[in-house]
Amino acid sequence: MKKIQYTVLTITLLSLTSGCATTKLSKNGITINQVQETLVPDSMNRVNVDVLFNIPRNYISKRSRLFISPQIITNGVVIDELEPIVLDASIYAKKVSRAKDLTGYQDKFAHLAKNVDASRDLIIPFKQEIVVPEGGDCYIQAVISADGCGSCTGLQTILMADVTDPVTLIKDVKEEFKLSWLEPEFVIIPKHREGKGIAKLYFDINSSQINLEKRNNRSEMERMLTTLSSITTDSLASLNSVSIIGLASADGSLPFNTKLSYNRANSAKEWLFGRLNTNKQMRKVFTVSSRPEGWLPVYELMVANKDADSLLVKNILEKYSVYNDDVQERYVRRLPIWNKIKEKYLNDTRIVEYVYTYTIKSFTTDEELIKMYQKRPDAFNEAELLRLASISKSVDEKKGVYSTLVKYFPQSSIAANNLAYLMLESGDAAKAKAIVEEQKNYTPELINTLAATYVYQNDYEKAIELLKSVDLPQARYNLGLIQAKRRKYQEAYELLKPFADVNTTIIALCLEKTDEAKQIADSIKSDEPTIEYVRAIIAVRMDNENAFFNHIAKACQNVELLNRAIVDAEFSKYRGDERFLKLLSK
Repeated sequence: MKKIQYTVLTITLLSLTSGCATTKLSKNGITINQVQETLVPDSMNRVNVDVLFNIPRNYISKRSRLFISPQIITNGVVIDELEPIVLDASIYAKKVSRAKDLTGYQDKFAHLAKNVDASRDLIIPFKQEIVVPEGGDCYIQAVISADGCGSCTGLQTILMADVTDPVTLIKDVKEEFKLSWLEPEFVIIPKHREGKGIAKLYFDINSSQINLEKRNNRSEMERMLTTLSSITTDSLASLNSVSIIGLASADGSLPFNTKLSYNRANSAKEWLFGRLNTNKQMRKVFTVSSRPEGWLPVYELMVANKDADSLLVKNILEKYSVYNDDVQERYVRRLPIWNKIKEKYLNDTRIVEYVYTYTIKSFTTDEELIKMYQKRPDAFNEAELLRLASISKSVDEKKGVYSTLVKYFPQSSIAANNLAYLMLESGDAAKAKAIVEEQKNYTPELINTLAATYVYQNDYEKAIELLKSVDLPQARYNLGLIQAKRRKYQEAYELLKPFADVNTTIIALCLEKTDEAKQIADSIKSDEPTIEYVRAIIAVRMDNENAFFNHIAKACQNVELLNRAIVDAEFSKYRGDERFLKLLSK
């Protein structure tokens, strides 16, 4: 807004007047067609002021200049002065013109001055878009003044329009944002788990016996033993199956290699039996099989060694892909690099795979969940941890359980959402955002929570983008809040209307939908101060004095709302009312 500073009383202007005695004023004052209804700023904090000033004939003498100076007032303080309307009566206009010709006088209001006939009734329009201060009520007044001595200035003050900002009754979006807290039903789900591994073992040619002294055989077998014994010795675990598979070598005949690899896998099984202290029942869960390894592992090993000749093997595998290992071997043996393949890649360790399944005991009661979590958090499934988080009493306890959840079940959308929720409540938006972004699949609730992290970081554009992308009641409400604060009232109202809460009512008031605002306010079963304040505004707009005093008395029990009521333009008609003043003085 362009602020115009001006001084009515100047030495130059004094020289153009005949003094106070010549400035004769009409007994009738300037009037305005009507004070505009309370104006509500748009998204750019603008209001449109459109009034007519009615100036009676002979309000000023023919020797005078009249100023109509609009001012913006907040809390009784002039915060801005707008360009004045400047009206020059006939003799004054002539004097200004003469002074310009004779002395070179520069009239700084020349571009604004309008010559008028003061002997006639005048209608002077004022139509302007005005930017008002953000976040506060104010009013616009016109100060009427004339040049001359001090007693001739400040002739009248006329109220042009009240400006109110009901949307500021809505709390900060961060406070009102509806987060999605998820509490799934606790369902006991059997905890079936699966694992697998490989043992890279060295065998003598055509032998199935495991020599622990050769190469890494001992460490490979002990690693397999450690893996399986951790299950067999676990009081909470039951071993369901162990499949040991010997991978048949690529070189040699397929039938021979298949039988040899089977025997090697069986050797591994028997070795395990001697060290796992297996009973007859447990031995039944072990199975042995063989599977052709083919030439693909040889090719992959050559690639890993960056052997350029790997392309020769690749071509054979692609050309004879529908044939068995023996056919492929026939052509590999014909390669000029066969000896290198045989010596460097076929004499490497043989692989024994093992796949195992087991079941962990389920925890079915809250007492059991609490007790076992202290001992074995690793023995829980997702459903059990979610239930434990639900029954945890303190926020810190809940955070701890949810942190365990995302550790063991990193794609638990419920855990990620609720942990991010708690982080937001504690003010750590960055941590909350990082938790959500770890997820690969976004649920509507997660998107809503992610939008909240952007709101907390004041990135409303990104928040809007996310909220618009999801069909979720909370997301629609949150989008409505943001658009309300951006003063996109119509869009905000359509989004908030289904919720019919105090914020919906406030936006209805911003849109001058007083009847609808009353319907919503009447449906709210609450006498919380903010809704009572809103009801007081509705009462004023509907000219219901009794209702106004009833509601404003309840609202002003809140100190913040009391201070707002003192300057609220909505209540300007009661500023001189003793009952209102008494209420405000409490």
